[in-house]
Amino acid sequence: MFLQPKPFLSLDDWLEGERAVLEGRSEYLDGEVFAMTGASFKHNIIVMNIGRELSIQLKGRPCQVYANDMKVLIRSANAGKYPDLVAHCGEPELLDDRQDVLLNPSLIVEVLSDSTETYDRGGKFALYRQIPSLQEYLLVSQDQVRVELYRRSEGGRWTLTEYAGLEDRIPLESLDCTLALAEIYDKVTLAQGNRI
Repeated sequence: MFLQPKPFLSLDDWLEGERAVLEGRSEYLDGEVFAMTGASFKHNIIVMNIGRELSIQLKGRPCQVYANDMKVLIRSANAGKYPDLVAHCGEPELLDDRQDVLLNPSLIVEVLSDSTETYDRGGKFALYRQIPSLQEYLLVSQDQVRVELYRRSEGGRWTLTEYAGLEDRIPLESLDCTLALAEIYDKVTLAQGNRI
């Protein structure tokens, strides 16, 4: 039996294909392309809630938040990803004139799902840690009130702080903002059937 080699796709070819497609998205990792699934109802509510809260707090400041369609390039890993939310302060570093690939995120947010949680915590976070500008990584559960904030220290170590109460507030130092869990989970029906 002969094994067929996987075709190698360059990052430029992947990016060209992503920009040409009207529907569906994929992520890129060193020559391989991985299809992305659509987001759930709760997932979309949480992403919009966080985006809304950050946008309000960043208004009038040299900071920006992007949801879903802003790609992030991890040069050292030859990878392109679509975070659920990405934010930065200061001048954005963009790949080219298309302005759809950010190179210098300060904060990345991923809303966890059954199909992505292991990757978001493991392999994807390992890739994100290679981005020199990244200071904070936020993982948000969509089934219970639970948010995990990973923050890079001056020595390059990542520390974890967990939040699990609706009264909790998350300080995002990279953006000089605060996220209230009550706002993150506004209008979200959790696994136990309670709507917040």
